[in-house]
Amino acid sequence: MSIKGEAKEAAGYIKEELNEHGKSPESQRKAQEGRDLRNEGRVEDGKAPKTTPPGSGHSDN
Repeated sequence: MSIKGEAKEAAGYIKEELNEHGKSPESQRKAQEGRDLRNEGRVEDGKAPKTTPPGSGHSDN
């Protein structure tokens, strides 16, 4: 695992969590940016991107 990939994944997770419950288009856009950043970090570390909907309770580590 790379530190850069882990940092991207963590930052994306935080951005997604802070914005996913917002109803405004801006909040939804920021949540999607967080998901994209999180997946970018996962791919850099050799993990599969998360494909399940947020909050579904499915784990795809």
